[in-house]
Amino acid sequence: MLSDTSVPVIRATLPVVGEHIEEIAKRFYQHMFKARPDLLDGLFNRGNQADGRQQQALAGSIAAFAGMLLDKPDEVPDHLLSRVSHKHVSLGLSPDQYQIVHDHLMWAIVDVLGDAVTPEVAAAWDEVYWLMANLLINKERGLYNAVHLAPDTIWRTWRVARRIQETADVVSFVVERTDERDVKPSLPGQYVTIKMTMPDGVQQPRQYSLTRADDGQHRQFAVKRVHGLATPDGEMSSLLHSAVQLGDEVVLSAPFGDVVMEYTDRPLVLASAGIGITPMAGMLSHLVKSGSQRRVMLLHADDGEESFPLRAQVREDLAALSDGTLTTWYLNPDEAGEAPESRFSGFMNVSDVELPEDAEYYLCGPLPFLKSVRSALISGGVPAKDIQYEVFGPDLWLADFQ
Repeated sequence: MLSDTSVPVIRATLPVVGEHIEEIAKRFYQHMFKARPDLLDGLFNRGNQADGRQQQALAGSIAAFAGMLLDKPDEVPDHLLSRVSHKHVSLGLSPDQYQIVHDHLMWAIVDVLGDAVTPEVAAAWDEVYWLMANLLINKERGLYNAVHLAPDTIWRTWRVARRIQETADVVSFVVERTDERDVKPSLPGQYVTIKMTMPDGVQQPRQYSLTRADDGQHRQFAVKRVHGLATPDGEMSSLLHSAVQLGDEVVLSAPFGDVVMEYTDRPLVLASAGIGITPMAGMLSHLVKSGSQRRVMLLHADDGEESFPLRAQVREDLAALSDGTLTTWYLNPDEAGEAPESRFSGFMNVSDVELPEDAEYYLCGPLPFLKSVRSALISGGVPAKDIQYEVFGPDLWLADFQ
């Protein structure tokens, strides 16, 4: 895909761009938001900006894409692009905004690398950017068309019908529709973006997995309150926990997300940690609703039984399936709960259980958890194509996850 003219230039300059990409990304965001502060109102997650995760994600995606153009010139990196395009569509990103990003990103490259950015180097990286951008624009156009929506029509208002205190730090919100317009059904594993006005008047977006199959009138999602350590507390989760009550209205996007459970007859293994249970709960709910006869194993790791979000819901849904089981790993186990044969202490170790043959795997949780579990599954002979994963937040585009 990359032109013959640009290939040697990118090959020669990728190491130095990669070495400085985090600084380039930092300067890029500073420059763009100074010129266009409106982009922080409703589009960019300023929580990710504050702790640097967004910059790292951008840095990783650009470097990974350029590397793939060199290493696999005849392949389209669908895995890298799919997650980005679904996230963009859930935010209502429009094609014209790619030009804004381009202009400020190219400024940042020149600002950081200086005279090293010759006209030939600038042209080559300009080509890399537009190859990636045009692939994303085309994917996003297809996603919008598939749901018969546009960047300005993916949003609609819902009313809070129930609040369920799942754990000390997790609340489920059940919202009901406020008008009779068609509702795009969700697929098992998808999320919605919620957009709310913060106390300072700025709108902020966040994504939350849907935890129950749609009934045509309601949607349900769970929110874990984020307590900051080196960074401030999560502003969206804090607002939802403290201020959003029954009868309040919230604005949600249509459902999106590329990690979607396939309806097959193969055994299914769901592995999660902490709040990573949320898309798994949604998948289980869809299985129950469809009357699935699949063998389903849910593997979950948590601090303890009391901190296990949606525990009652997933146990009820597993019991409703013809062959559903739960195995847990608790860092702080107690005497109550599951039978000893289904509970372990410490971190999740998939070798503790007998996994079914020819199963499909879905993983969700923090990045270290995903790397550990996925590596163990691959080492145990599970084909990589049978493992899908979801990282909450930027996943830094690690090469071993492509």
